[in-house]
Amino acid sequence: MRLTKADAKQRAWLRLRRRSRARAVQAVYAWDVAHQGSIAGVTQRVWDDLALGAEERAFAEPLIRMIELHGDEIDAHLTDLTTNWRLERIGAIERAVLRVGAAELMWNGSELRPPTPPVTVMQEAVLIAERFGSPASARFVNGVLDALARKLGRI
Repeated sequence: MRLTKADAKQRAWLRLRRRSRARAVQAVYAWDVAHQGSIAGVTQRVWDDLALGAEERAFAEPLIRMIELHGDEIDAHLTDLTTNWRLERIGAIERAVLRVGAAELMWNGSELRPPTPPVTVMQEAVLIAERFGSPASARFVNGVLDALARKLGRI
């Protein structure tokens, strides 16, 4: 089966968004484990080291900004949903994926880009958790983000 130009363009756009989310997770992870500096400063260094392109930055930057501005609120929601786990006991990879996923679920879309469907946000987070963590990480992230989306009335 042959892809049309529109299909190829759509697939490239989806790959770009997935890479952008993964780069946001990497930046949040680096900031979390470093325990020093601002998230914006750590993000800039990580993205410079990765030679992140302008398109990826344009998608990932609002996610980082939401974590920077609303990190306490995001962490409070995650803490409420992980009643058997204190947030600091959750693995750093899972915590980073959850923060990025929660930021996208809670403050989705902008004047620069349309909102992403909640199911897509959760699927992407699960794939990233599995890539950087494990299948167990992916299941955990899926459960927490599903509960958050339901709590927010998004699904």
